[in-house]
Amino acid sequence: MCKITGSWISTAAVLASLAGAVLAGAERPRARDLGVRFRGAPGPLNAITDIAGVTVGHVTLIEGDAVRTGVTVLWPRGLDNSAPVFGGWYSLNGNGEMTGTAWIDESGFIDGPVAFTNTHSVGVVRDAIIQWQVRRSRKPATTSYGDAFWSLPVVAETYDGFLNDVNGFHIKPEHLWRALESARGGPVAEGNVGGGTGMVCYGFKGGIGTASRKAGPYMVGALVQCNCGRRQQLTIAGVPVGQEIQDAVPYAAGQPGISIERGSILIAVASDAPLLPHQLKRLARRAAMGLARTGSTSMNGSGDLFLALSTAATGAPDSTDPKSVRMLPNEAMNPLFEATVESVEEAIVNSMVAADTLTGIQNHTVVALPHERLREAMRKWGRNP
Repeated sequence: MCKITGSWISTAAVLASLAGAVLAGAERPRARDLGVRFRGAPGPLNAITDIAGVTVGHVTLIEGDAVRTGVTVLWPRGLDNSAPVFGGWYSLNGNGEMTGTAWIDESGFIDGPVAFTNTHSVGVVRDAIIQWQVRRSRKPATTSYGDAFWSLPVVAETYDGFLNDVNGFHIKPEHLWRALESARGGPVAEGNVGGGTGMVCYGFKGGIGTASRKAGPYMVGALVQCNCGRRQQLTIAGVPVGQEIQDAVPYAAGQPGISIERGSILIAVASDAPLLPHQLKRLARRAAMGLARTGSTSMNGSGDLFLALSTAATGAPDSTDPKSVRMLPNEAMNPLFEATVESVEEAIVNSMVAADTLTGIQNHTVVALPHERLREAMRKWGRNP
């Protein structure tokens, strides 16, 4: 048997399905390793985990010929600290689902982990988070009274049905629990991992990506599950890469809807800056500008849902007494806006650079962004040394 980022499958199935590709979660190059030059100064890891306390966990399911899916979890303060954080969210286009957003709007808090998965697994992942909380007596701080509590988890999705048997309901509660408990700081696996396993981004293999930026004394990081865009739209560091690489289109001949945008994108932005919920909603909106830099126009079929959180405030909802919290003045937010746009842009590109060609259900194959062709496009446009 062979273990792939949290799931046990047969070695034969791995070899048959991946056909020699590098396994999900293995060390992969990133866009900067290929000489792509982005604006801004990244943090030490160039990942959302550059924000102290933030951890990420993946469970990846690659089984037989048809299962290409998974779940990704983000803990704002890590597994052992379930204190809520101030949060805000934004829908650029609502053809998708993110649960728990009504309570974010109402309360201003994100209370517990955030999970990304496939479209038809949102329900089981949401319920599994609540089961985990019940079994471990992890009461959400914003919805508990004495021994009683109810939970409104934040779970979001993008559609992986071109590569995955999305109607097979392969994500089970134990997969979510494993992702929750395996979440770690440090480098974040990208590409064909977790919720991003079966995703397609700008006509290339997509998936999970991350990046970060310094914003004066603060840090901003982004985590994306990228499944959006058409090939001809793809722009990397200002270069029309999708127009330079037009062969090996992923969708098989005769597939319906090949001319439309078939997918979506989820973006989580985290910062250690002292921001209030309305300011975090402003930050979430700026994620749209980072997405636009990569070429997307957020078409009708795309669910583009963004979340922002701050780890700065502590103890805000834990009693009925008045609380004092720090707030960054609005006039001081411009560096955070810039850092958000830049980290989202790079995270999207990292999701493609790290991904491998993958074959899934009905022998559908999505090709990886070819690294040498990317270098050639950058050189042609004078953007690569």
